[in-house]
Amino acid sequence: MEIMEGSRAVAEAVKACRPNVIAAYPITPQTHIVEEIARMVADGELASEYVRVDSEHSAMSVCVGASATGARTYTATTSQGMALMHEVLFNAAGLRLPIVMTAVNRSLSAPINIWNDQQDTVSERDSGWIQLYAEDTQEASDMIIQAYKIAEDRDILLPVMVGMDGFILTHVHEPVELCPQEKVDDFLPSYDPAHYLTPKNPLSFGTIVYPSTYTEFRYMIHEAMKRAERKIIEVASDFRDKFGRHYGGLIDTYEAEDAEVLIMAMGSVIGTAKDAIDELRADGKKVGLVKVRCYRPFPAEAIAEAVKNAKAIAVLDKNISLGHEGALYTDVKSALYKEKGPLALGFVLGLGGRDISKNTIRSIVEKAQKAIKSGRVEEDSEFVDLGVP
Repeated sequence: MEIMEGSRAVAEAVKACRPNVIAAYPITPQTHIVEEIARMVADGELASEYVRVDSEHSAMSVCVGASATGARTYTATTSQGMALMHEVLFNAAGLRLPIVMTAVNRSLSAPINIWNDQQDTVSERDSGWIQLYAEDTQEASDMIIQAYKIAEDRDILLPVMVGMDGFILTHVHEPVELCPQEKVDDFLPSYDPAHYLTPKNPLSFGTIVYPSTYTEFRYMIHEAMKRAERKIIEVASDFRDKFGRHYGGLIDTYEAEDAEVLIMAMGSVIGTAKDAIDELRADGKKVGLVKVRCYRPFPAEAIAEAVKNAKAIAVLDKNISLGHEGALYTDVKSALYKEKGPLALGFVLGLGGRDISKNTIRSIVEKAQKAIKSGRVEEDSEFVDLGVP
């Protein structure tokens, strides 16, 4: 185990996966990851083709072209950079290319803000990419290795983005255990594509389709997403058997067995929530946590099962579908629509890097307890800690 910056922990995991082609454009707070990978390539530690491009649109376009020839590819981006990739993200998923990307989570402008929330990745939830979210730097590093295993499975063949909260995880220094190269090679063999572009066997990728067949292509992506639920669970278990670390499959729970109130969230806020739950438990309050590790495909059945005995759930969203509510909250309510589930409360918080403290978690739990006592939710979804009336 070694103390290192979160960005380096991710770069080391990428190196262990031996990608053939890397294309990236620097943007805060993703820059440290691609700087470290560029150094590895320049120093001969990583035998990859590193393509320096003029924009994030070009970075993803290079990955699409390289992946179509059968290369294992990697990139990383954040915020406005991801927005600039938007068109190509759909191409990558539609072409069924198993590209892996670290999506460093950052707010979207305007106003300009370089700090963390999850608006960038949540805004790409319908692009056809599998979306995973890391709780800490160890998980962010290990998720890269798992992401390739999921993406390259021939029953899946979809790109995967690994959400990693900007600055909170990318720039923190903490102990990380890197995966030994020989074990990664055994866990993740070289990419062996069934179909790829080569002059020896000419094929066409990405040709036009007409209304008679377009729906079928979208249906097949949707079905692959559904199959990915099982694969994500399997890969997490296989990783535990190989490396001794497990973070849950589609979701994970903490102190949830007898919880009357369940906090539900994604990403680094999970750590703060666990600390708050420990204190609340010491005060005699039955509070627990559901960590949503996989956002797309959405683990509706797993969530419904995890919350079935709770009296109230409080969903934390570091994003906002303006004019409605947090995206995770909407999806959770949809998952519980057919069940006589617990009361549900939605909270939008932590936007643009605003700290989420244990006191904030405590106040949210108090509102959930108040709803349980009265039997109704006074405010379906609300902003937390607003500084304006």
